[in-house]
Amino acid sequence: MGFTFLFAPLYSFLINLPFSKTALIESLIPLHPYYSQTYGSAYLGDSFELIKYIPDCSINLILTSPPFALTRQKEYGNESVDKYIEWFLPLAWEFKRVLCEDGSLVLDLGGSYLKGNPVRSIYQYELLVRLCKEVGFFLAQEFYHYNPARLPTPAEWVTVRRIRVKDAVNLVWWLSKHPHPKADNRKVLKPYSESMKKLLKQGYQAKLRPSGHDISPHFQKDNHGAIPSNLLEIANTESNSVYLRQCKANGIKAHPARFPSAFADFFIKFLTDEGDRILDPFAGSNTTGFVAEKLHRNWLAWEINENYLLGSRYRFIAGNGE
Repeated sequence: MGFTFLFAPLYSFLINLPFSKTALIESLIPLHPYYSQTYGSAYLGDSFELIKYIPDCSINLILTSPPFALTRQKEYGNESVDKYIEWFLPLAWEFKRVLCEDGSLVLDLGGSYLKGNPVRSIYQYELLVRLCKEVGFFLAQEFYHYNPARLPTPAEWVTVRRIRVKDAVNLVWWLSKHPHPKADNRKVLKPYSESMKKLLKQGYQAKLRPSGHDISPHFQKDNHGAIPSNLLEIANTESNSVYLRQCKANGIKAHPARFPSAFADFFIKFLTDEGDRILDPFAGSNTTGFVAEKLHRNWLAWEINENYLLGSRYRFIAGNGE
């Protein structure tokens, strides 16, 4: 099950792009997908090469969790802290090229400690600065993915010496090609709290609060949900999903660093519409493709590790990869 060169599936994904069919065919190297679903396909290959075949301004959202810059080498092929930014930047230029003018790039980045010391690497911030200053992205907003179920690591500093607390947050950079990317927070509203439901029912007297905020009568308007914050509390506790059960049953090692479906669901709903095109260039277990499929978004997933791609197919069994 290798990476062979056939054309039709990739063409079917890109056929509706704003280019003539002739120009589109001439601009692409034909690739055969590892597997396909109704709305998208997964490919086995190197993102640094595959990105070159995607036309300019053709992707609405790039949603990905690239290998983190960690002290220790992981099985999914992470780069070291001192090499990470130079490794990533060439791909970032390509990301900007292929994004639509109102498109977004969402990067989920875990942190790390400097080797042998209980102090943090600042690679995430250095990467952000260069993405904005050099490549020309805008920082639309920073998010924090809080996983309350994360284990207390690194053990040396947290559980052995007891000089640090556990790290339970990933930084998430929402970057855009233009200062005004497509976004609509009405698509990701949260249920109202019981106190807010009571306020809406009983009414609220408009007045100046002690903090200085002037609460107007518009505050008690029912907007059918609360606007979420940029702290995304999503536990990553997947332990008995179809994906994991099928990987185990077929002797395939599951990807060790999966982000939860709810994470992809939030950003896909927030930043895209049905029919938009989504790319995950570091697909891993292909959570992005799975959620995009359920939400009727067109998607492309790229993964260089065939074992991970092989296992990712099980997410789509009976449409339930949770």
